[in-house]
Amino acid sequence: MSRPVRRVVICAIGLVLAAVAVGVSGVAPPLWPGGAANAGSTAAQPLGPALKTFPLFARHASTGKLRAYEANGTGGLKSAYELGGGFGEATALVQANVSEGGRANDLYHRSAGTLYYTAEHGNDTKVIGSGWDIYDTIVSVGNMGGSAEPDLMGRDGSGNLWLYQAKPDGTLAARIRVGIGWNGMTLVGRGDYTGDGKADLLARFGDGSLVIYAGTGAATVDAVVGTRYAAGTGWGAYKTLASAGDTDGDGKTDLIAADAVGALWLFKGTGNAAAPFAPRVQIGTSGWAAFDVLF
Repeated sequence: MSRPVRRVVICAIGLVLAAVAVGVSGVAPPLWPGGAANAGSTAAQPLGPALKTFPLFARHASTGKLRAYEANGTGGLKSAYELGGGFGEATALVQANVSEGGRANDLYHRSAGTLYYTAEHGNDTKVIGSGWDIYDTIVSVGNMGGSAEPDLMGRDGSGNLWLYQAKPDGTLAARIRVGIGWNGMTLVGRGDYTGDGKADLLARFGDGSLVIYAGTGAATVDAVVGTRYAAGTGWGAYKTLASAGDTDGDGKTDLIAADAVGALWLFKGTGNAAAPFAPRVQIGTSGWAAFDVLF
């Protein structure tokens, strides 16, 4: 079931980024999409099941403004929410449904080498740590380590890939090495693509081939991912790849891709590792080339 993206988390992050950029402090009360001030209380919010479908966020390359697109439940996207500016300063932006038992849309973002976390409800953005500029890629991958919360992965300049398991408050456990030799790949996560109930990692290589690395469900050094499955060729035609979970409501994780001319495509997941995606369906006709980040 779709639910509105709540603007509280976005406004909080945007204001923090602005504060970093100009050297000021203080955060104004964030707003809900309808414009009402958030009281900062989660007690009054209805709690449904942990999220399986996520909004698609998009950052405009030239303006730094952020938009959010909710899934319409049949594979397409609803009209965008404009979520404000100030995001051009972020060098990494990822979603993770950590808070409220996996029911909220939270964000991690990196600015000037520092990683921050903001829960969907409340007014606080917390510092997770400094030194995160050693990673050229940070990706939200779902629950790959076997704990209750979704995890992050970071790839360093030497091609080493690391897993950070999240805690209920958004902080992260000590990193665990996923493996070596991950240079040059585009990494995407947040879902089970093999149908075994465990979160997997997608990797696009420089030759345009796509591979699924099946998650093992274990936070074990060099054994976080296991079996490798080929997922097709020709993926180099797409400028950006992103997962918004189960976009079409059939219980299987899908993949979204924007091509170089600005069209948006949905690859519906099948849950079959041997043929993980159905033929693509166009869900956006133009304008998507203007976004440099989809997440």
